[in-house]
Amino acid sequence: MADNLTNTGENRVLDFVLGLSPTAPTTPLEVALVTVAGDDASAGTEVVGGSYARQELTVTSAVDGATSNSTDLVWTDMPAVTIVGWEIWDSAETPVRLWYGPLNEPKTLSAGDAYKIPAGSLSLSIQ
Repeated sequence: MADNLTNTGENRVLDFVLGLSPTAPTTPLEVALVTVAGDDASAGTEVVGGSYARQELTVTSAVDGATSNSTDLVWTDMPAVTIVGWEIWDSAETPVRLWYGPLNEPKTLSAGDAYKIPAGSLSLSIQ
């Protein structure tokens, strides 16, 4: 997913690569689901209700500027909702949104449904 780093994420990558800041995001990173998409500067509207909670992101080392989730991301007992995208947040005391992207197609769930992003399906790249 090209250029889906938030403005904050882009600044942190540049600062790190240029030796201006060795500070990494607070781990674990977490994946949030959104019902209204965000953009570079603004967060989307996160899902609320049911047993929804952000899920911990695990990735493999990047190859050729890309990586993906190495384990399934599973949300159970979801509220009735239509998911349009995802966001990646760190887990700092005041969480920082780093990345965002749309689903290929919006997904409508009924109350109690589960939602899964299979391992390897959440692709992240810098191009």
